[in-house]
Amino acid sequence: MLPLYRFADDRSALQEQLHRSVSVDASVQSAVDDILYHVRHHGDRAVLDYTERFQGISLSSMRSMLVAPEEIDAARANADREFVALLEEAYNNIVRFHQHEVEKSFFYEADGGVLLGQRVTPMEKALLYVPGGKASYPSSLLMNAAPATVAGVHDMFVTTPCDASGAVNPDILVAASVAGIRSVYKLGGAQAIAAFAYGTETIPKVDIITGPGNKYVALAKKQVFGHVSIDSIAGPSEVVIIADEFANPEFIVLDMFAQAEHDPDASSVLITPSASLAAAVQRHVETCLPTMLRRDIIAQSLQHNGAIVLVESLEEACTVSDMIAPEHLELHVNHPWDILPQLHHAGAIFMGEYSCETVGDYFAGPNHTLPTSGTARFFSPLSVRDFVKHTSIISYSKKQLQHTGEKIAAFADREGLQAHAEAVRARLRVL
Repeated sequence: MLPLYRFADDRSALQEQLHRSVSVDASVQSAVDDILYHVRHHGDRAVLDYTERFQGISLSSMRSMLVAPEEIDAARANADREFVALLEEAYNNIVRFHQHEVEKSFFYEADGGVLLGQRVTPMEKALLYVPGGKASYPSSLLMNAAPATVAGVHDMFVTTPCDASGAVNPDILVAASVAGIRSVYKLGGAQAIAAFAYGTETIPKVDIITGPGNKYVALAKKQVFGHVSIDSIAGPSEVVIIADEFANPEFIVLDMFAQAEHDPDASSVLITPSASLAAAVQRHVETCLPTMLRRDIIAQSLQHNGAIVLVESLEEACTVSDMIAPEHLELHVNHPWDILPQLHHAGAIFMGEYSCETVGDYFAGPNHTLPTSGTARFFSPLSVRDFVKHTSIISYSKKQLQHTGEKIAAFADREGLQAHAEAVRARLRVL
């Protein structure tokens, strides 16, 4: 059963239940610090050692850590044709969406012959981290590759954990082929993040690292930020569903299960003004749960991180949702566009009961790499903007420096920076 709260009566208990932040156990922190230190100072040797220790595979050299292009080609040649076509269609949808995000450089002429502007240029090297191990996530590769490709990143590298035999899941290799990526590494965990953040004798240092991973990967990304750019610190996944009395309880339950089956730490929350809908959802949970292959994980997730919140109105439902700032927000209401202006904090908003999160996870086009743990208050989905940088362009004329130079020097004087002021005045003396 899902915990039930009335927002008017249980606000403090609800906040305690739904408060989510990225927290790290001290032992994880210590382990990641150790990995980062040794990879930074011992390069390839440390990477090989950690790969043997954590992935259970002994590689003779770093050369064997790179998937051969022939393996990528063979994976695609041997793949189910319908699956390849599905990946291609999904990738085209994702690329098409991100093409609308492209920013243009701009220049304009100000007074006195001054030319000002901003140049937008892509980053040169990007690492796309794709989780692996027990599961395969080709969708994650496509979602990371598309905005990087549209941005114009020159060199893209994929890294993903291999199995005990040293093989990468073929679905990942097919997705890499669809995205046009030829550099795929059999490397996972914090050691992968360290290797590409710092560079080793054989692994290139990149400019940005994107993609989700376990708590070791998330913390490693946080620690190397500054040496490289990163997308965000990903926590457990989450969905909030706002529903009115007309919503379909089966749709709601399956959407909550879809989130909960990821991880016991995943969060699924229903917010509704309808007590009858809340009761129907509880009944469907009990009926549907035994039919789920991952029912144990779903049950843990719903019990510890799920909730049904009864509110007085849809307006109050929006207030509760903004308090959570969810990664995914579904609107199972008759008129979703009417309440959209009242919602301010969410990674992605799914409009209407037929816009389920699964559509966004795989196929629609907007990126599924989204801010978690309440960070939708200040973070955005992965986009083309993450893979570009902006450079200011300033072309000042002699005429305008004559006109404004003493004002600028006086500003520097006010801050006590003599050389700043004199750098301007020296030019004024020449003029």
